[in-house]
Amino acid sequence: MTTGEPDSLSARIGARLRADGGWWPFDRFMAAALYEPGLGYYTRGAPVFGAMPASGSDFVTAPELSPLFGAAFARQVAQALAAAGAHEVWEFGAGSGAFAAQLLAALPPDTHYHVVDLSGTLRARQAERLAPFAPRVSWHDTLPEAIEGVVVGNEVLDAMPVQLLHWDGERWHERGVAVDDGRFAWADRPTGLRPPVDAGFLPGTTVELPRQASAFVATLAARLVRGAAFFADYGFPEREYYHPQRRGGTLMCHRAHRADTDPLVEVGEKDITAHVDFTAVALAGQDAGLDVVGYTSQARFLANCGLLDLLEGADLKTIANAQKLITEHEMGELFKVIGFARGLPGFVPLGFTAGDRTHTL
Repeated sequence: MTTGEPDSLSARIGARLRADGGWWPFDRFMAAALYEPGLGYYTRGAPVFGAMPASGSDFVTAPELSPLFGAAFARQVAQALAAAGAHEVWEFGAGSGAFAAQLLAALPPDTHYHVVDLSGTLRARQAERLAPFAPRVSWHDTLPEAIEGVVVGNEVLDAMPVQLLHWDGERWHERGVAVDDGRFAWADRPTGLRPPVDAGFLPGTTVELPRQASAFVATLAARLVRGAAFFADYGFPEREYYHPQRRGGTLMCHRAHRADTDPLVEVGEKDITAHVDFTAVALAGQDAGLDVVGYTSQARFLANCGLLDLLEGADLKTIANAQKLITEHEMGELFKVIGFARGLPGFVPLGFTAGDRTHTL
């Protein structure tokens, strides 16, 4: 897609980019591509989440894949609510509302559910899906000043904009976006930014700095007075995230259940994500005063929360879909869950009772 098409996201970004001197850091470009009001990938109103391409969706998340994801996760949320003596759940980036519906169906009826989502179109879809629970659900544009309860997020950290660094063998450059002959193009500038580790990177290596995810966790920490937070997403600890063999980084695009690595075309028409650096996320929470209470694979977390018990008596389709949540070559190993807590001394979350990997962060 060229930057000259009228009334398009590319045209809008191209005009702003030129006005700003002809160069944007990639995190600014990614933010506009995903969240520009009315035109960004998550704000344009097109289908995003779904199990099959025929639905018009681009990718599937665990709650769309199986309702047992939320049913098992709800056991962890219920335990944390009881430990905090609270009745409030906050979800960030609620997507289609599938996860919220699954949690609400399993949690006590006095639980109030708060959704923080910037997309008006997604809010409308969430409201439709959550209609049976309407009196128990509220929507918000921003974080509250204080939270007492449980915070959850499924595939929200990976959608936060990242900076890109490129190593040419002699120095680091920040990789940004410019306009070349009417099209978006990569453009590098020398920078003082560095990856958090010196891993012996090979010339030509590109890595991400997922600073916004860390900043989000730090901001959340400032608001969480008493309770816990759990985030499920795909990613690695720092030593794997910046492994020298990962020369191309983790940046990925998704459209119609197909993946590609070029975020500069079809802008606003496909998802852009980067894997989560769970070490950085854990340190951000810890430095802001949270306790890191667990980190493990999604497979182990769901098993600890009783997923296998929930499968008893299930039909073959239900079993097959649930297995995709926990098998290594599907979501079981690449996806991780990290937990934080504040004001809950001695709290041992159900989801991390076996197979905790906090020591690997």
